[in-house]
Amino acid sequence: MKKVALVTGGTRGLGAAIALALQSAGYTVAAVYHNNANAAQVYREATGIPVFRWDVADYAACHEGVQKVESEIGPIDILVNNAGITSDAMLHRMTSEQWQAVVGTNLGSVFNMCRNVIDGMRERQFGRIINISSVNGQRGQLGQTNYAAAKAGILGFTKSLALESARKNITVNAIAPGYCDTEMVAAVPKDVLDKIVATIPVGRLGSGQDVARLALFLAGDDAGYITGATFDVNGGQFMA
Repeated sequence: MKKVALVTGGTRGLGAAIALALQSAGYTVAAVYHNNANAAQVYREATGIPVFRWDVADYAACHEGVQKVESEIGPIDILVNNAGITSDAMLHRMTSEQWQAVVGTNLGSVFNMCRNVIDGMRERQFGRIINISSVNGQRGQLGQTNYAAAKAGILGFTKSLALESARKNITVNAIAPGYCDTEMVAAVPKDVLDKIVATIPVGRLGSGQDVARLALFLAGDDAGYITGATFDVNGGQFMA
């Protein structure tokens, strides 16, 4: 029986690449989205991957969404927490709404989703949880105290849940991508982006496939002895 993988933020950017890689490897995949319904439907029609709409920052919505996925597709074996947003500002200009929105979507969602799949994984004594952090959660970034704090929080969450879950054959790992060729990065002004690329030793932005290949490995049986780890995919921009 095919394993079921759920990818949040799974219809665009890194999430879409991860979902496609999992599908190509034979997993049954579902993708969660929130805002861009047109893009999600285009993605579903192009890939055949079923899409589900809910706000991952809302615990009750996550509970209902996970139940819907499991009733329609099957128990979730692999969870990829990829959903994320930015709302950048220097802290002295940042609003409470900007802080709450980014922390809720980027970090609160990891709790919301993990909490709603962990009982089933423990009962079945199998699970793979892959949390997408960021290079900016490791090193910080001007104008991103909210984003960096949320992405750094994911790393501590990952280690703690890994310790709690290891005896149940559930691995929990994090991937910290650097700057990748996604819509989020495309919104950065070109002159700023050129300066960023100049700081990347390999001399280019990452691709979705660079991250997806690692996520695919961590989802598989061969990664069963790897847990609580953070994997950097940043072209050498930051070496922890």
